[in-house]
Amino acid sequence: MLAFMQEKVRKFQEFINYKFKNEQLLVQSLTTPSLSNEIGVTSYEFLETLGDAVIKIIFILKLYRIGITDSGEITKIKATLESDKALKNLAKKINLEKFIFTTESQRVKGTRILADVFEAICGALFLDSNCDLNLVEQIIIDPFYENLDNIIQDSIISSKNVLLEFLQEKFKTNIIIKLEYQKSGKFEHEPIWVARNPRILEKDSEKELIKIPRNLKSDKFSNKKDADKNLYAKILKHLKNKEK
Repeated sequence: MLAFMQEKVRKFQEFINYKFKNEQLLVQSLTTPSLSNEIGVTSYEFLETLGDAVIKIIFILKLYRIGITDSGEITKIKATLESDKALKNLAKKINLEKFIFTTESQRVKGTRILADVFEAICGALFLDSNCDLNLVEQIIIDPFYENLDNIIQDSIISSKNVLLEFLQEKFKTNIIIKLEYQKSGKFEHEPIWVARNPRILEKDSEKELIKIPRNLKSDKFSNKKDADKNLYAKILKHLKNKEK
């Protein structure tokens, strides 16, 4: 490691609260191709490609854990989370610009370089931790993606709209969805809600249009709204699978 890199490497590890076993991976993730060509060291390019894949897997698993398995929904949410704008904002939050190794003439602020370096850091953490996705998620994704849950929840809200559009296109009529709820929990102020027994009805006549398995229910949540969203996504998946 070159002497001018040592202090930045030390400070960055302190900042993310992780000590690299192989600090050269971190140096590589912070080094732009321009500087690489100038002084003959390895740039972030490979780690950026790896980190992009790692981020994709982490986001897909996050969505899977909350019941989102529809490929269309996953693609839509993932595109928002992985966009250049989202990654640049994340890099800005980390103040990544001050840690990057670049040439004196190269501009970093506001460029794609910030997103590239963030992806490369994810790749470096993945390799340094012996390919531990959970560690990457805990060290660099969860602490700085403060609005991650909001982005996901906003997209889940659309699951009801997507479900209604799907049903209205299928039956050519206005639809209402009725759910029942199961409440449990040891303490009254800490309820656990499960949405269940979904019924798909024509709005005017309340005639049941399609049978949904009675055993289809949401995961457990602390409020009805989140249980609803989760069950809407599951209903949509069930109906789409039936059409295959």
